Amino acid sequence: MSRHSLIELEAVLAIVRCGSFRAAALDLGMSTTAISNAVGKLERDLAVRLFNRTTRSVALTHAGRIFVAQIKPAFEGIQKAMDTARSQQETPSGTLRINSFATAAREIMVPLVLNYMQRYPQVHIDLVTEGRLVDVVAAGFDLGVRRSDLVPSDAIAIPLGQMQRIAVVASPGFFKDRAIPQVPQELLAYPCIRGRLPNGALLRWRFEKDGESLQLDVEGPMTLDEASLARIAVTNGVGIGYLMEPDVRDEIAAGRLVRILEDWTPPLAPLCLYYSNRRNSSAAFQAFIALARDFAAGRLT
Repeated sequence: MSRHSLIELEAVLAIVRCGSFRAAALDLGMSTTAISNAVGKLERDLAVRLFNRTTRSVALTHAGRIFVAQIKPAFEGIQKAMDTARSQQETPSGTLRINSFATAAREIMVPLVLNYMQRYPQVHIDLVTEGRLVDVVAAGFDLGVRRSDLVPSDAIAIPLGQMQRIAVVASPGFFKDRAIPQVPQELLAYPCIRGRLPNGALLRWRFEKDGESLQLDVEGPMTLDEASLARIAVTNGVGIGYLMEPDVRDEIAAGRLVRILEDWTPPLAPLCLYYSNRRNSSAAFQAFIALARDFAAGRLT
C-alpha cells in the first residue's frame, strides 16, 4: 500500500469522525482542498462515490458506509503498530493532545504543562479547552483534566490535589448603596450575571452549609457562557457573579472584587488528570504521566 493511499484512507476516516471536510482538514493539519483532492482521487481509483456532498452537509453513501466499516479496523491496526513503534523511542517527541475545561487548564498551565515543555522541547502540546464533557478516547485526545467526580469510571485518574471552589463576587462599588447578602436566598433581590452551560441550559447557583443545600435561579441583566466575560461584567459593577475561585483569585487579592457568602461555598471535588489504559504508550505520554504524579505528590521544583 502506497503512502498516498494511507493519506487518502486517513482523510476518509477523519471526515467521518469530524463530520465535515473542513473539520477533518483542521484535524489532520491539511488544507480543505488537499483533503478534498485526496478523497476525489480515492473515489476515482475505486470508481465509486463514498460521500454525498452539499454546501451544508456531508454523508456517507451506502458504498461509503460499507467501505469505512471494512477499512476502519485495519487502519486502527496500522495506527496501533505505529504507536507501538513510537513507544520504543528514548526521547519524548511528537504531539500530546489534552482536553480540559478552561479553569482547570489555567491551574495546571504553569506548574505542569509549561514545566513539561521545558523538560521535553521536542513534544508539541495540543491543549483544547471546552466546557462540555467529551469522550477523550473517541475524540482523539491522549489525556483529560476534569474534577474527580466527572472522570469516567473506567479511566485511570491521577488526583492533582487542586481543590476547586466557587466564589460569589461583586465589585466594591456594587455594594456602596446596597446591603451585602448574608444568605443565598437574598441574591434573588439583586442583579446577577447569569451563566449558560455548554448544553444551552442556564446555570443554577448551588450552595451548601451545615448539611443544608439549595439551588437558585437568579435573575440579572446579562447571560454569558464564558468566565472571562463574566469576570469583566462583575468587575465593572454590572451585577453579582458566580465563578470558579481560580478565575477571580487575582481580582479578590487586589481588591477589585469582594467575595460574599464564602461560608456557603464548600470545596468541590479536586482536579484529576485521566486517561484510558494504554499498554503501548509513547515516551512523551509516559513522561507526562510521570511528571503529573510528581506534581500531585508535591515533588516538582
